[in-house]
This record gives sequence, C-alpha cells and structure tokens, in this order.
Amino acid sequence: MMLILMTQNLISEPAREIPVVGEFDLCVLGGSCTGVFAAIRAARLGLSVAIVEKMGCFGGVATLSLVNVWHTPLDEVFEKRIFAGLTQEVIDRLKRRNSVKEDLANASVAWGFNSAEMQIELDELITENNITPWLHTSFVAPIVQDGQLTAIAIENKNGREAIKARFFIDATGDGDLCQRLGLDTYLAARRQPSTTCATFSEWDSLGNANWGALIREHADEYDLPDGFAWGGNIPGSDVFMLAGTRVFENCSTAEGFTKAEIEGRRQVRAIQDILRKYAPESKLALQALPARIGIRETRHVRCLHQLTGDEVLHGKRFDDAIANGSYRVDIHHDDKPGITFRYLDGREVYTRPGLPHENGRWREATAQSPTFYQIPYRSLVPQGPFGNVLAAGRFIDADTVAHGAIRVMVNMNQTGEAAGVAAYLALKNECPAREVSPAKLRTTLADGGSIIL
Repeated sequence: MMLILMTQNLISEPAREIPVVGEFDLCVLGGSCTGVFAAIRAARLGLSVAIVEKMGCFGGVATLSLVNVWHTPLDEVFEKRIFAGLTQEVIDRLKRRNSVKEDLANASVAWGFNSAEMQIELDELITENNITPWLHTSFVAPIVQDGQLTAIAIENKNGREAIKARFFIDATGDGDLCQRLGLDTYLAARRQPSTTCATFSEWDSLGNANWGALIREHADEYDLPDGFAWGGNIPGSDVFMLAGTRVFENCSTAEGFTKAEIEGRRQVRAIQDILRKYAPESKLALQALPARIGIRETRHVRCLHQLTGDEVLHGKRFDDAIANGSYRVDIHHDDKPGITFRYLDGREVYTRPGLPHENGRWREATAQSPTFYQIPYRSLVPQGPFGNVLAAGRFIDADTVAHGAIRVMVNMNQTGEAAGVAAYLALKNECPAREVSPAKLRTTLADGGSIIL
C-alpha cells in the first residue's frame, strides 16, 4: 500500500520504481491514422516500433469520431494526382470489402468509408507490420535523463509502467508529449469549433422532408447553435452519418473536453427531437455516438517553421515538402455562424445553411493559379533541446488560415508517414531530427509509395 501525503490543495505522491515493459527504436504516441501510418512506415524500414493509444481502437477521427470521409488525392482542378501512400493503401484494402464509395472529382467527399471496417483494417496493418500496440493505455509523463528523452511513463490495467525508446513521435492530436516536455506550445487566437457526429437508421423515412431546413428553423427552440450540417450514407449499409453539431468548448483542457463531449451529445439529441417532432412520419433511430468528439483544433507546437495561410493559398513550394494537399481553406468560425471557404484560384465563399452564399475573392483573378499546396518537414520539427522528437497531425505549426486547409485527415496522414521515415533516417544517421536530409527524406518517402512533387 502506498502512503499518500495530503495538504488542503496538494497531494504528494512518493517516488517509486516502475517496470520497463519494452525497449524500442521508436515509440509513437497516439493511434490515429496519422500515428498508425508513422508506425507502419518506420516498421517497414526495419525499426522496432511501439504505439500507444488511450482508446480501444486505432483510427482516431476516422473511427472513434465517426468521420467517415477522406478528401480527394487530386489537385484542385482534378487533373493531377498529388498523394498516395498509406492513405491509398488503406482505401484499396477497404474496397476489397465493398466498404468505400469513391468520387475523386468531388471537393467535399472523395472517399466515404465504413469506419467500423477501418478499425479492423488498421488492427490488421499493425499486426502485419510487427508493431507492438498498447490500447487502453494513457501517456502519463516523459522521462528525461541527462537532458535526453529516454522513455515515457504509461498507465493502463497493469498500473504504471514505462516504455523506453530511442525516438518518439507525438501524434496525440493535442501535442501532449511536446507540452509535457515543456516545449513551446500555443492556442490559436480563434479555435475552430468541434463536432459530434452520430449515425442513424431509417434516415430515408424522412422522405421529402428538408431535414436541414427543419434543423435551422427550429434550432432556437432546442438551443442549437447556428451551425453547418452535412452527412451521407455509410457504404454497404442503410445507416446515415450526420455531422450537425457545433461545440465551442476548449478541448485542450480536461474541463473543456468533458463539457464538449456532453454538449455535443445534447445537440445530437436536440437534432433528433426536432426531426421527430417536425417530421412525425419518420422512423428515425439513433444507432451510434462517437467514442470521442471530432476536434478540429486545440493547441499547436512551435516548430522550425510556421506554415502560413499565404504559403498555402499561393501554393508555395518547399524543398523539404513532405505532403501535398488540395482541400480548400475551410474555416468554421467561432465568432459567427457558418463557414468561410477559400480556394487556390482566388475565390472566397461564406456559407450559412439556408441562406444564399456570399461569393467574393480573397485575391484578384490571374491567368494561372496553383492547384495544390505543400507542408514542409520543418513544420513537424519542434523547437527545443530534444532531437529525438517529431510532431505529426493537426497540432503541427500552422497559422489559422493554413490550419483551415491542412488539418483534414488525408493531409495529416502524410505528416505521419513523413515523421516515421524521418525517425528512421535520424536513427540511421545518428543525427537529431532537425538535421535529417530533406532530399533523403523525400527520396525515401517516394520509395515507400508517397508522391513527392
């Protein structure tokens, strides 16, 4: 039994020894597709890899949050292929199970997939690549010895344990490892609100009822924020996924995260109550809620380069580019209803459901426009003293406008692949992450199936 010393506002936990449950070349924190893809790319290059995920499955937003949509691998004018890699590999595997609906020339939904099938597919990929997984396992703290990150403390059904590794990738979404290492992190001045998705059966029983209009018209009655609702059928089923909530809590804090989860579920029920009341002939039934709210933005980590909106919108090319994207800048406002879309050809559209679009331009028309943007490796390398840490996922260094474009999963998947390859190169060449050769990184990514432009 452990003796705990308590004062009024503090509890002193005595020092203790904790067992080391594994030693690896690489430890990935966070089991989203970003984290899984980092682990796979590193493992395929010969590293021993562990991956730690606090929930019970892999896939992050694509599975836990029920967001079953990935965006197009083509450029903005749907002419040039700009990414492939593990994103395409997973889609191809799901196609063999009739679990994908494809429309590559669609700016909003190129691939719709079955999130449950993806859960199992990611399990199989982890197993096939001999990666050591820890599910239902929380990252507790970094362990730094002589100024070097050498291990992490974890907590699970076994109690407190430690994993040693030579290199670490923070793919937690919120930058938990970077923040607890004391690296410089920041919150965006205006965070994009989160969304709780839900799935429903008997959606077709709404018939000709304009469900979007009903939600808008009766939102005040049920205290629903003026937001943006969209959705679609899950391939291979008659179940409909709806993304119609708008949650403003700060999910980077325990208190805010808790409030957000409860508020998101309340809004789902409010939407369901509206449709039951004002489309009474429907047989709509709630089938599933997400295991975790879909978060668009929390904290970011300061890296060697902050990607800016100007760089994205003008299609700046980088000599250390590791990802390519064409998804439009998509800003879900936290200070007014609706969404602003900005396109690489200079168009800007402000949209509020049920109202005419407000069309304009963020720049004048030109004879030629970029058709894709890039993410540089430098935006994955945290500033600070730790040469064996990389960031991957939505918390990499990007300003508000850049984040509005790059945050979607197909882009973040590529940052995971790049981080996994960079970890391999850093260990192979015995150099810190900041000194990894961009040329060698890009070549190795291409050798593994990535499209490098």
